[in-house]
Amino acid sequence: MSVSRRAKFVRWVTGRYIKGLDVSKLPVATARRHFEKIARTFLIRARGVEVEKTQIAGVDVDWLRPEKARKDKVMLYLHGGAYVMGSPRTHRQLASHIARAAGVVAVLPDYRLAPEHPFPAGLDDAVAVCRGLLEAGFKPEDIIVAGDSAGGGLSVATLLALRHAGDPLPAAAVLLSPFLDVTGSGESMTTRADRDPWFDVGDLHVVARYYCPDESDWKNPLVSPVFANVAGLPPMLIQVGDDEILLSDATRLADKLEAEGIDVELEIWPHMWHVFQMFIGKMPESRAAVKKIGRYIDKCFS
Repeated sequence: MSVSRRAKFVRWVTGRYIKGLDVSKLPVATARRHFEKIARTFLIRARGVEVEKTQIAGVDVDWLRPEKARKDKVMLYLHGGAYVMGSPRTHRQLASHIARAAGVVAVLPDYRLAPEHPFPAGLDDAVAVCRGLLEAGFKPEDIIVAGDSAGGGLSVATLLALRHAGDPLPAAAVLLSPFLDVTGSGESMTTRADRDPWFDVGDLHVVARYYCPDESDWKNPLVSPVFANVAGLPPMLIQVGDDEILLSDATRLADKLEAEGIDVELEIWPHMWHVFQMFIGKMPESRAAVKKIGRYIDKCFS
């Protein structure tokens, strides 16, 4: 599979910028500003999508409402950012394109971030919002949970927490480059170390300590869902780049789901990197990936 010139350019520019940041020495507040800068510079919100700010279960949320979207179906989108940064502001662009492609409304919670609010604060917020959607009248089969990077890990953790509590589960989940193992034990940490344009293994350990200071709890399935018993979870679509160190997080979860007889679609995109879908509007590969996500969500709601 060939790579577009635009993808090569975006990879080079963003990789040079992110690799230049020393995560171990960078204050969290500075990292958050850099993330916001990337979002403003590279990301384009979908046209025809209204934004409404409200609260669900005491959590600030953005509602994204594409024109002609189905109002009875909703995508709960949990943003990425290594559990320490990111917000609805940084992810309105990606979520708006997915919502428009799927023809549904989306809700983006501004869940609490580490290190000020370590595990399980963000998870508690995500679970509360999901339950709030049910209380608002959405049926479980009307809800899809989606997320990228840490938001992908939080999506699976949310499903596990709901399952443990005996709550009804959403219809499906969509995971983009999910961060599912804060221990960094996947083989791609080694096999993709020289190919990942953004991250080093050491970066993951830094943010893991922010999110869950007690390293003895890093294999808790609600912290690292790759270690979970996945029985009873809903169908999932997983998209991941072949050039990212988190590749094994995605493949190991997919293997577990398949072993349990759960419908899982795993897409490994050649030459792509972490959450490449964010750059829709900048490169055709992102546009194609989001289009596939839209079709998947539409199929789940058919």
